[in-house]
Amino acid sequence: MSKIIKVEIHEFSHKVKNLGLITNANTIGAVGFSKGEEIELEKYAVVVATSDGVRGEYVTHWGGNSVACSQTKMLAPKLLDYRADERERIYDDFKRELRQFDHMGHGPIDIALWDWAGKKLSSSISLLLGSYRSKLPAYASTYHGDRNGGLDSKEAFAAFAEECFGIGYKAFKIHGWHEGNAKEEADNLLHVAKKVGDKMTLMIDPACQLRTFSDALYVGHACDDAGYFWLEDPYRDSGVSSFAHKRLRENIKTPILQTEHIRGLEPKADFLIAGGTDFLRSDPEYDMGITGSMKIAHLGESFGMDVEVHACGPAHRHVMGAMRNSNFYEVALVGPDCPNTMAPVYQCGYTDMIDCIDKNGYVDVPAGPGLGVVYDWDFIKANTKAVTIFD
Repeated sequence: MSKIIKVEIHEFSHKVKNLGLITNANTIGAVGFSKGEEIELEKYAVVVATSDGVRGEYVTHWGGNSVACSQTKMLAPKLLDYRADERERIYDDFKRELRQFDHMGHGPIDIALWDWAGKKLSSSISLLLGSYRSKLPAYASTYHGDRNGGLDSKEAFAAFAEECFGIGYKAFKIHGWHEGNAKEEADNLLHVAKKVGDKMTLMIDPACQLRTFSDALYVGHACDDAGYFWLEDPYRDSGVSSFAHKRLRENIKTPILQTEHIRGLEPKADFLIAGGTDFLRSDPEYDMGITGSMKIAHLGESFGMDVEVHACGPAHRHVMGAMRNSNFYEVALVGPDCPNTMAPVYQCGYTDMIDCIDKNGYVDVPAGPGLGVVYDWDFIKANTKAVTIFD
């Protein structure tokens, strides 16, 4: 019996140089190049311990803010009523528990339970899930455009795309400027395509900053002209209106990538059936864990649709490693002269920095037990601001 006897939540922070807030919002999406500045970012770690001495661990990448952590702490004491191997039952019960919330605190718990399962069985998670592949083609996913001398012009974006190609990337995704100027965005994507479109697969994600449907249509037509692989979350419906994106799909040729901002299997199925997207989005931190992400992967497969995994991390690699119907691993976010926001919490050499790819543009799926990574608990504890323990 692998009864859960203790759950730990470690809230910590880490500092990153040459990054700052380029809007007034204190969120990960507002972070961009700011030479000489240093930003402090929040993360948290989840540990699930069982009566047989096995520990499941996960340190958040993208979803690790205080709002998600509060939801994780809301769910964590309930884990003491379960065995660690009851992931499906926990998924189902916790989905109900967070029915009035956005579910962002659920994923890190499920990932820690999968790490526990892999360690218990001396198997990698991707092997437990089905082992479709061990190497993943990656794309460079940029920080948002800034006005600080980083990605501050179409020429700067094109030069950075060339730099990424030189490293080995075969695909590149633009996150444009927060101002949402449709002409500026269209000019940028066309210029980048002119410079590297014959040798790189190109995508664009305005991150819902275009203000109107007509702005999205204008940028969509530019994507058509330049042959972009997808247009993602274009405008201020905030990526949740299936009707709006069905209309957009009817008026442009470029495939639409949606559902990053709706959580879990059922609403993504509704969005898909309503005709609102050409690709589905999935994220083990956002979509109720590895359990939830694999349900979405199989939903897409049943409709003959690709499912693109949002963002990066060891859990994301295991999910994509077990999927046929996914094209690129997102190395996010990257930019000239600055690191990504990943916390330096690995003792095993794992990284999602810009140089994580091999010469052919691939990343490896970790092969060790569980997530296949070794966490630096000395670093985590040295930077911890609060520990909450349920036992």
